[in-house]
Amino acid sequence: MPMIETINLTKRYGDLVALDSLNLTIDEGDCFGFIGPNGAGKTTTIKVLATLLKPSSGQAQIDGLTVGYQNRQIRPVIGYVPDFMGAYEDMVVMEYLEFFAAAYGIHGPKRRQVVGDVLELTDLTYKATAEVNSLSRGMQQRLSIARVLLHDPKVLLMDEPASGLDPRARIEIRELLKELKRMGKTILISSHILHELAELCNVVGIIEKGKLLYSGTVREILRKARVGHVLHITLVEGTDKAAKVLESIDGVRRVGIVDGDGMLATGQPARVIHVEYDEAPGRSYTDLPNVLVNNGFRIAQFSEEAVNLETAFMRLTKGLVQ
Repeated sequence: MPMIETINLTKRYGDLVALDSLNLTIDEGDCFGFIGPNGAGKTTTIKVLATLLKPSSGQAQIDGLTVGYQNRQIRPVIGYVPDFMGAYEDMVVMEYLEFFAAAYGIHGPKRRQVVGDVLELTDLTYKATAEVNSLSRGMQQRLSIARVLLHDPKVLLMDEPASGLDPRARIEIRELLKELKRMGKTILISSHILHELAELCNVVGIIEKGKLLYSGTVREILRKARVGHVLHITLVEGTDKAAKVLESIDGVRRVGIVDGDGMLATGQPARVIHVEYDEAPGRSYTDLPNVLVNNGFRIAQFSEEAVNLETAFMRLTKGLVQ
């Protein structure tokens, strides 16, 4: 049985359709990366799953329980981490966690033990007596994660947990999420930091204008996004003439020239030829260097552009928002 499942999940705000018949399946133990432009429906999906919004139609289930009908049973199963936590003036970290532990029905010696455990897991033990408002943005996000771990939920719903963090804080959050993944938590995480999602998540989904465009492993998404080959070629000289030669070759779909970042050994700024190439039986992009050399050009660099999650996202989406 899937841990998270939506069936034709739809959410409307008047004439605005925020979610349009969303069908999503996340298995137990998956770390699912939810990708989409602002306004695509990621936060709406997470809030529905967190029982904070009621669907207009369709169905959402967590651990076999139906959102909107079994919310009381669902809430002990989930932990919801919004992109920003609320301010708690004059409350220290230990008090903050003990307050929420009490709200979860954890009392007595067990409460102090649980609070100590989540502080250690999130590396906040040394901040136990610090005021919540004094914490950095990164520490506040770790505290927000500590809060939702108090009742040991099966499912974590995380909306942009790395938003606004500096590089060090992002790395710390990423390592914490890896540890939670090793603990067997099912994690749904939305983020715009796509290279980190590719490293963290075993499954990703791309949503645009309320519709799920693609869902699968990172490798499957990259395979769908690959349309031919994109080649970067830098020559010692003769860039414009070489571009004309390349345009006449079978399989070359498009040729363009852009300014590169580096300098050639001649002291001239590098100019890079971008070639879009479609392979077919009997021809390969690996033939292009020979063509250039046979035409008298000297190659300084020849490489294929790797398709990563960022390039896949750009190729598979149109930038549509609500």
